[in-house]
Amino acid sequence: MPALAIMVAVAGLWPAQAAEPLPPPQGDVLLTVAGQIGRSNSKNGEARFDRAMLEKLGLTEVVTSTPWHPKVMRFEGVLLRTLLSEVQARGSSLLATAHNDYTARLPVQDAERHDVILALRADDRDLTLRDMGPIFIIYPYDHDRTLKADGIYARSVWQLRRLEVR
Repeated sequence: MPALAIMVAVAGLWPAQAAEPLPPPQGDVLLTVAGQIGRSNSKNGEARFDRAMLEKLGLTEVVTSTPWHPKVMRFEGVLLRTLLSEVQARGSSLLATAHNDYTARLPVQDAERHDVILALRADDRDLTLRDMGPIFIIYPYDHDRTLKADGIYARSVWQLRRLEVR
């Protein structure tokens, strides 16, 4: 057996080094990420985030109109691609679930192509369940006219509580 084949065979027997776990949430869990992820902070392999953990990932601003607001809004939140990187997401799609169990499928490619954010604030106010929060998936609708479409609006889950990476 050639030396390279032996090295590959032996290397395949060694377990992959586990990713360092995420820190546990200290406050109320706003978002749970499950599925095909490499980093978690729970025994069942989910990644749970409180507001402080999400904010620590860095906030990005998106100023845009939406079909749900009468004026242009300034949203602040975590870039979806940043969150997916933090949990080492390995899938090609996301199943987003709201508090009322509404679900939508999003291609991971959306997060790579556009500055999709998990909005935590709108016009300098923390989002709450009463006003489509505490997390609202926001696309930069005004930055690309192809984003002003019913299919994209359907992916804009408000009152988001869970993402499953598939």
